[in-house]
Amino acid sequence: MSWRLRIRHTTGYAYDTPVLASFNEARLTPVTDVDQLTLEAQVVTSPEAEQQRYWDYWGTQVTAFDVHRPHSRLVVTATSVVDTADARPAPVVSGWDAVRSPEVRDRFVEMLTPTERTRPDEEMVVLARKAVEGLDPHDAAMAVMALAHERVAYRPGSTGVATSAQEAWSQGSGVCQDIAHVTVALLRAVGLPASYVSGYLHPRREAAIGQTVTGESHAWVEVWLGGWWAYDPTNTVPAGERHVVVGRGRDYADVPPLKGLFSGGGGHRLDVTVEVTRLQ
Repeated sequence: MSWRLRIRHTTGYAYDTPVLASFNEARLTPVTDVDQLTLEAQVVTSPEAEQQRYWDYWGTQVTAFDVHRPHSRLVVTATSVVDTADARPAPVVSGWDAVRSPEVRDRFVEMLTPTERTRPDEEMVVLARKAVEGLDPHDAAMAVMALAHERVAYRPGSTGVATSAQEAWSQGSGVCQDIAHVTVALLRAVGLPASYVSGYLHPRREAAIGQTVTGESHAWVEVWLGGWWAYDPTNTVPAGERHVVVGRGRDYADVPPLKGLFSGGGGHRLDVTVEVTRLQ
């Protein structure tokens, strides 16, 4: 059963001293593809700023805006209404030749190459390859995702946005971003193309229609098994009607919700809220 969700994502920056100017990119608009349809989307800033929109290399919509007057606070509010779809079954793949052929490796080289955030150490590679011995690609992917889930416990506040898969693996804890990074690293280590997915998750399976709840930014993965298949290793479920995709990339660095530069301001404090409402 598909859902219709309204997401309101508010990010506030409070600066110790006034910022003279800031230059920003927001990746906060959900995509429209075969699994979801974005019906409404807007990004509002305070102070108000002229916006430019474009799609980046990875297919994520970017809202770029510059503020050229002094300001002590910047608030970015993104609101969207999205129709989502049920989780799809995994593609049926004939065997390893179908996912490890030269054609596949050439086509998905960027999703097979480690990045700074997804570079596995020797222990990770050895355990991943051991976990998939004798398994077909689908079962191998499931084994790898189970390994990531078991090894990295979900613990809010235990890591930061710059934490790598190796670091999360070594300390044995992290947030959804870290579990996704570890999963991507392990999938690539066994020869399965994998991408990092950024978006939102409605936290309640039995959500009441019309009730607004505190949601969260979320991260999960897509693995190529003759076709892309989305799976949430933090919650050990295929991505479905509660998941809203904003962007896909090699790792978090390709799809940060907000990034930018500013002049002046000194230190700053960050406040983020996400509200999700099931509309139908």
